[in-house]
Amino acid sequence: MKTDKIRKFLLPNIPYLFIGWAILKISTAYRMAAGADFLTKAMGIGQTIGPAFADLAPGLNPVDWLVGIVGAVGFRLLIYMKSKKAKKFRRDEEYGSARWGNEKDIKPFVDPQFSNNVILTGTEFLTMNTRPKVPANARNLNCCIIGSSGSGKTRFWLTPQLLQAHSSYVCVDPKGGVLNQVGGFLQKRGYKIKVFNSIDFSKSMHYNPMAYIKNEADILKFVDTLIANTKGDGKEGDPFWTKAETLLYCALIAYIIFEGAPADRNMNTLVDMISGMEVKEDDEDFLNPVDYMFMGLEKRKPDCFAVKQYKKYKLASGKTAKSILISCGARLAPFDIPQLREIMSYDEMELDRIGDRKTAVFFTISDTTPTYNFLVALAFSQMFNLLCERADNVHGGRLPHHVRVLWDEAANTGQVPQLEKLVAVIRSREVSLCLFYQQLAQCKAIYDKHAETILGNMDSVVFLGGREASTIKEISENWLGKATISMQTEGRSRGQSESFSQNTQRLGRELMTPSELATMPGDRCILQLRGLPPFYSKKYDLKQHPNYKYTAEADKRNAFDLNSLVTRRMDKLNPNEHYTVYEVAVPDEAHMEEDEDILNYDDLDDPDTFV
Repeated sequence: MKTDKIRKFLLPNIPYLFIGWAILKISTAYRMAAGADFLTKAMGIGQTIGPAFADLAPGLNPVDWLVGIVGAVGFRLLIYMKSKKAKKFRRDEEYGSARWGNEKDIKPFVDPQFSNNVILTGTEFLTMNTRPKVPANARNLNCCIIGSSGSGKTRFWLTPQLLQAHSSYVCVDPKGGVLNQVGGFLQKRGYKIKVFNSIDFSKSMHYNPMAYIKNEADILKFVDTLIANTKGDGKEGDPFWTKAETLLYCALIAYIIFEGAPADRNMNTLVDMISGMEVKEDDEDFLNPVDYMFMGLEKRKPDCFAVKQYKKYKLASGKTAKSILISCGARLAPFDIPQLREIMSYDEMELDRIGDRKTAVFFTISDTTPTYNFLVALAFSQMFNLLCERADNVHGGRLPHHVRVLWDEAANTGQVPQLEKLVAVIRSREVSLCLFYQQLAQCKAIYDKHAETILGNMDSVVFLGGREASTIKEISENWLGKATISMQTEGRSRGQSESFSQNTQRLGRELMTPSELATMPGDRCILQLRGLPPFYSKKYDLKQHPNYKYTAEADKRNAFDLNSLVTRRMDKLNPNEHYTVYEVAVPDEAHMEEDEDILNYDDLDDPDTFV
C-alpha cells in the first residue's frame, strides 16, 4: 500500500524533473555568457547554450540549482492553476456528463468466483459480500426489476438467481413454473424445499400465521397486515370501523394465543369465535358465548391485554357492534373455505428458520385469480420480522445463510406494512429483497408516499423493457441523464453567388430518449447501480449458466416432483393398496366434556363457571 502511494506521487512529477534540469542548464549558459549586464549576457547566451547542454551532468553551482528548482516549482504551480481553472469550465461536460458504464466501472464490485455473485445482466455482476475490504464499494443486494409482460423477468433474471445456489431463497412463483424448473436442482444441492400452493391446496404445505405470534407486539403487526391486505364491509374512508375491528381482532387473537390450547391456536379458531358472537340490537345486556369467555378471563386476569382490548370493543352499542362483526365476517370470508381451513390448521413452513440452513421457499400463486394472494403479504410481513429478531437474538446480528426474497408479481400479492423501514434494516441481518414490477407506478399505487423510500433503498435497478409512459420518462430523465454532444448544422444559399455555411454547436442530449427506450431491443436491458453510470447491456442468457443442464428445460427428468414433497391427503381409500387397521379402545372419561369446548356454552350462563 505504501509503495503504491509513492508510485502515485512520483510518476506524475517525473516530467517536472526534466523541466528543472533544462532550466538549470539555461542558467548555466547564462552564467557562462560574456558580458557584465543582463542584456549583454542574454545576447551572448546563444554561444554558450550548446556547451552547457553538451554535459548532461547538472553541475555543482548552487545558483544554477536554485534557478532550476524555482523554475520547476513555478512551472508546476502554473499547470496546477490552469487545471483548476479548466475544471470550472468542465470541458465536454457543459450540458451533462452522463455516459454508459463499462467493464472498468463494474470490476471493483464483482467477485472473482462466479458463483458468489448476483447476476444483474449478461455482463454485470454484484458480489454477495456486503462488507468488502474497501467500504466505499459496499452495496446492498436489494434490487428492483421493472419489465412489462413478456420482457423476461422470470427467464432472464429470476431463474438465474436460483441457479447460483449461494443463499436461502424465498420466491413468489406464479403458476409454479420456477419450482418445476429448478426445484430438483436445489434439492440435490442440499436445500430444504418448502411450498405454499394457493392454486391447489392439496399440493401445499401447511401455514399457520398464529404459530409465529409470541407476544402482544406480534399480535399488533399481524392484525395490521391482515387489515391492510383484506377488505372489510365497513364504511369506506371512515377509520372508526378499522380501529374497531383492530380492537376485536387483538382481543380474540390474544385469548387464542395465551389462553387457548395449542391445537386451537390458528385462524380457524378466530373465524369460529367471530361466527359465535351474536349481537341483539334491542338487548344491550345480551351475552354471547365469547362474552362469557372474557368475563371469566377478567376474573382470572383483569389486567391482561386481551381483556383490555375486548372491553374497549364492548363500548360499542348493539347496532354498531353488529356492523363491526359484519365487517369482520366479510374480511375473514376466505378463511371459511374448507381447503384453506385445513391448510392453516398447523404450520410446516418454518419461516423463522430460513436463515439457519439452506432453504428454498416457494409461494405458488395464481396469476388470474388473486383471491388468496394476500397470504403472501401476510407471510412476508411475519418473515421479515422473524428473521430480523432471530438474527439479533440467536445469531449475533447476522444470519448464517443470506436470505434472498424474490418477490415476483409484487403488485398483485398485497402490501407489507412498514416495508419502507424493513427494507432499510434487513441488509445488516443478511436479508435482501428483490421486487418485480411491470411499471414503477405499481409500487407507488400500493405504498403511496413511501414508494420513493422503498425504491431509494434498492441499490440495483434493472429495466428489462416496457412502454408505460411514466416509467420510461423516469428512466430517461433521472436514471440516464444527459450527455454533452456536438451538433453540426449546414446552410446553403443559391443566387448569383452561391454560398455554403457550416456551424457546430454543443448541447445536451439524453443517453436514451423515451422513444428509444420504448423501442429497445428485446435482448437488451439497462442497469442502474448506485454510484455508477448506467449500463446498457444484454440480458443474461439462461442457457449460458453452468447449472443450466440441471434444469427441467434442459432435461425433463430434472423436473421437480411436488407430490413426493407434500404429504398426500386421501379422500378415499385406493382398493389396489394394502392397509393396516388398528383398533383403539377409548375410555369413557376420555371424551371431551361440554365445558371443554371453547365455543359451546349453550347451557352455561354463569361466568363464574370458567374461573
